[in-house]
Amino acid sequence: MSAERRRRPHPVVAVAVCVVLALAAVLAVRHFVAQPFRVPSASMSPTLEAGDVLLADRSTAGTAARGDVVVFDGRGYFAPSEEDGGRYWVKRVIAVGGDTVSCCGQDGEILVDGEPLEEPYLPEGTAPSTVEFDLRVPEGRMFVLGDNRADSTDSRNLLGAPGGGMIPVDRVVGRADRIVWPPPRGAAL
Repeated sequence: MSAERRRRPHPVVAVAVCVVLALAAVLAVRHFVAQPFRVPSASMSPTLEAGDVLLADRSTAGTAARGDVVVFDGRGYFAPSEEDGGRYWVKRVIAVGGDTVSCCGQDGEILVDGEPLEEPYLPEGTAPSTVEFDLRVPEGRMFVLGDNRADSTDSRNLLGAPGGGMIPVDRVVGRADRIVWPPPRGAAL
């Protein structure tokens, strides 16, 4: 058969192939690059508000550093099952494996390795914690708090729960990178 007689694919087939390739590209981006998440509550206010949509940087999955705002799978730690609460949680990393973290210091601040934690993201007049604690974070785990300390279920509330309220770092889906919705709030974190 000559090249002149070769048939072109039917337009429906061509469109179907394009749709499949586009879906594959979207899934690859979501799995390896960035994944959107809707913030379900005010626990991270004012940094993140309920209803904000953020992008989690998937290249940072399984990692955590002090000060990062991370999205993590909280099943079995923050919620015993999906029926008991959302699977994904958004919190700020306060301490990581090997760190000691306690509350409260002389001026009411949280101490990490004996040093006062600077928390410029907390609203003026917010107490860093009303729950006292003094612990060492096990290797491979992280201690997380919401920025809205008066309305956040976080590590300090779950010290007696499985894992002692500390989440395995390998549960991190990604670092919260940017607010993408609503547009007026769109900004890098």
